[in-house]
Amino acid sequence: MAAFLWAIIAVGGALILAYRRTSLAITTAWATALVIAYTFVGDSGWLKLFWWALLIALAAVLNSPELRRRWLSGPLFDLFRKVMPDMSETERAALEAGSVWWDGELFSGRPNWDRLLTIPVPAVSAEEQAFLDGPTETLCAMLDEWRITHELGDLPPEVWAYIKEQGFFAMIIPKAYGGLEFSNVAVSQVLVKVATRSPTAASIISVPNSLGPAELLLRYGTQEQRDHYLPALAKGEAIPCFALTAPTAGSDAGAIEDTGIVCKGTWDGEEIVGIRLNWNKRYITLAPIATVLGLAFKLYDPDHLIGEQDEYGITCALIPPDLPGVTIGRRHFPLNIPFQNGPTEGKDVFVPLDAIIGGEKMAGRGWRMLTESLAAGRSISLPSSAAGNAKLAVFASGAYARIRKQFRLPIAKFGGIEEVLARMGGTLYAMDAVRLMTAGANDLGETPAVPSAIAKYHVTEMGRSVINDAMDIHGGKGIQLGPRNYLGRPYESVPIAITVEGANILTRSLIIFGQGAIRSHPYVLKEMHAAADDDRERGLEQFDEALTGHIGFALSNAARAFWMGLTHARFTGAPGDADTRRYYQQINRYSAAFALAADITMSILGGGLKKREKISARLGDALSYLYIASAVLKRYEDQGRPREDLPLVEWACRDTLYRLQEQIHGLLRNFPSSWAALLLRVLIFPTGRTFSAPSDALGGDVAELISVAGASRDRLTDGVYTGDRKSPIGMMNEALELAAKAAPLEKRLHDALKSGIVNAEDGGVSPQQAESAGVLGGDEAALLARLEELTAAIIAVDDFAPDELGTKSIKPRARRRRGRAKPQDTGGEEE
Repeated sequence: MAAFLWAIIAVGGALILAYRRTSLAITTAWATALVIAYTFVGDSGWLKLFWWALLIALAAVLNSPELRRRWLSGPLFDLFRKVMPDMSETERAALEAGSVWWDGELFSGRPNWDRLLTIPVPAVSAEEQAFLDGPTETLCAMLDEWRITHELGDLPPEVWAYIKEQGFFAMIIPKAYGGLEFSNVAVSQVLVKVATRSPTAASIISVPNSLGPAELLLRYGTQEQRDHYLPALAKGEAIPCFALTAPTAGSDAGAIEDTGIVCKGTWDGEEIVGIRLNWNKRYITLAPIATVLGLAFKLYDPDHLIGEQDEYGITCALIPPDLPGVTIGRRHFPLNIPFQNGPTEGKDVFVPLDAIIGGEKMAGRGWRMLTESLAAGRSISLPSSAAGNAKLAVFASGAYARIRKQFRLPIAKFGGIEEVLARMGGTLYAMDAVRLMTAGANDLGETPAVPSAIAKYHVTEMGRSVINDAMDIHGGKGIQLGPRNYLGRPYESVPIAITVEGANILTRSLIIFGQGAIRSHPYVLKEMHAAADDDRERGLEQFDEALTGHIGFALSNAARAFWMGLTHARFTGAPGDADTRRYYQQINRYSAAFALAADITMSILGGGLKKREKISARLGDALSYLYIASAVLKRYEDQGRPREDLPLVEWACRDTLYRLQEQIHGLLRNFPSSWAALLLRVLIFPTGRTFSAPSDALGGDVAELISVAGASRDRLTDGVYTGDRKSPIGMMNEALELAAKAAPLEKRLHDALKSGIVNAEDGGVSPQQAESAGVLGGDEAALLARLEELTAAIIAVDDFAPDELGTKSIKPRARRRRGRAKPQDTGGEEE
């Protein structure tokens, strides 16, 4: 019995120390005190000698750097150097791109909530809000997506002119160069609003404000390059594009075959050292009308004209498209969303060395430039467009489900529709939370590489879910294309966001955890750098320090995961109020569980993890869901904890944490080591209890919020353009408000019908008939008549004569020529 009691004291104490991440020195002191106590009051015999021998051996090895390096870290260091997989320069650049932000806290197993909750609320300035209320609103009023997509195959000339004049292409360019110098949050808000009106226009505007010449010039360009290009880009006199993707190099962008050979050639009548370029690119947005062509290629110097290297690697340069050998002017046709997009080719195009962005010193640095730029820009353009589509879908679907009746009942009251509306509302809340939090991080000076990938993948995927649900609710209304259809083009545009700036399958399977496991982990990158050091003694010293911390980190996460799994995290410290505190606690729990699972997975699989994409994807999902749930709670705090929004917050948190839990179960069921899977299951799910998905009752509350006019619906769908009062979207707010007022009148009418006061005609009881019968007053009948008029206009669909169907501008024949595109291909671009 006494031995059992001492075992409990020893194990319990060790668990507490590990949970609290006590230092090695304090842990050693506690162990020493425990052995001393056992010596005096414990059982006699050889066990005392055993525990003293074990304590002395462990304390000596762990607390003495020299002994630790000889017996522990040294052998592991040599083994690590042998098994560490080779890393290409492109992989290294991707792993080291950007900064570690909240993802680092989630990887720690013990998130510091003060760090997140004290971050300023993402917001726009008065100047930026004025731009949203003024030029952005005006632009939306000018956009007619049916005319753009079906009749013109492009933006009208007057829209192109307005976009350039008002600086929509210059939102990220500093005012010193004539740009607007907007925050990332403001750029995101502009793209959201435009996307609710026109996916085509949103795509066109996003490119100059995302990965492209302006972004690269601001980060890496020489002063001369900035002074030359940025003012023209800011005024819209120059149209930029950036050519990266090639027919044989899509996801594997580092395998591009486009080349630049350093050689001598003639430029402006003089012989200079320059670059002779050959390229073949496709899927390049704005390429057909570009006047500034950004280009990624592999640079070679066989004659050593600029240095001793034969091959420099991927390099980025700016090329005038009117040079001899440049082919532009053709167009792709991306799924009925006719933003200017097309291939470009170059054959023996000669440019000077100062065409390299950043000048000659940046030769071979192109991949790092691109990955660092993506670490920021990937979290803005595509998540914003996806959120805009989703806002439109939720705004429209909630109203449509309230005014559209079947069996004399609003379809929003049917359980099946209610379930879908709940999913749409909760998902949009999470999307917007991630979008704003990540954009705000960029404005704080972060370049959050892993959160950026999370935002790109998950927000676009959630956007796909919301649009699909909206189509289900609208039924035939959603699939009949025409001017009255507000969902068709957003639905068609979804795969575009899924595909570009890192295809979603690649992002989920390789990038999020593949980058996060090294970049966001507190010790792995340090260990890798130490192992790569040519000086063994220096490398061993760094490795020993990182390894010691890593061992303590892993043991602590094991203790934390087990204890919080045992208690369901009820005793872990967390912020929040009575309604949200449990969600913070669950994130604490699963943060430790995820960090533990990640460490064990990396320890067992090592470099082979790159080939285990399904495992990497599940771990990436777990990290992503921790991030999404954190963003949801941050959004709720930022908005002042409006209690009426709680159903949205709870639905989003429950759904996200449930998905996280299921990804961990999926990981354990498919883990390559059965004993490790069993160990993880015992530590993470010691009681077997699991976290539940959102209940039907909670879903009903969410559906009610988005199908009834109110502050929650307004906050959730903020940014939707409703200015066109003649359009179905412009009518919906009035229809929703009238529907609420009409509900008691409709009940009165129904009661009168049942009692025989009025008789139903073929179309039911008309407001005029009810007024004549004295069931309704004149104003009440007028209200119902107006609601019927609005409902009829909103649910109406278009029909066409046979000769009216067919796009008049997009032709299947590819057209090629040298130099700039003709004026009719530029959407108003002047030569």
